[in-house]
Amino acid sequence: MSERRVARVEEIPADQPLLVEVEGLRLAVARVGDAVYAIDDTCVHQGGPLSGGKLYGTRVACPWHGWSFDVRTGACLFPPRGGPVPRYPVRVEGGDVFVELP
Repeated sequence: MSERRVARVEEIPADQPLLVEVEGLRLAVARVGDAVYAIDDTCVHQGGPLSGGKLYGTRVACPWHGWSFDVRTGACLFPPRGGPVPRYPVRVEGGDVFVELP
């Protein structure tokens, strides 16, 4: 595992995840209040970019077909039969956002 700085908190919009590409991974980094979360950017349904979706509280909706995921856990919320997307631990220090990568 390695930790990488991926953004500043103020770079992350309040209503949409930020696309971050690091070490060959595409991440959707979301800010919910004072908390920051990172999940894989690729929807498990048909590969849509979760970073292009809208954030509703802790839920992000894929812009292609509306599948929703919890940014805290990666769990698929709608439809409930969908699988989760990978999530990555996040640490914020001095306004910098660090993500732990595999």
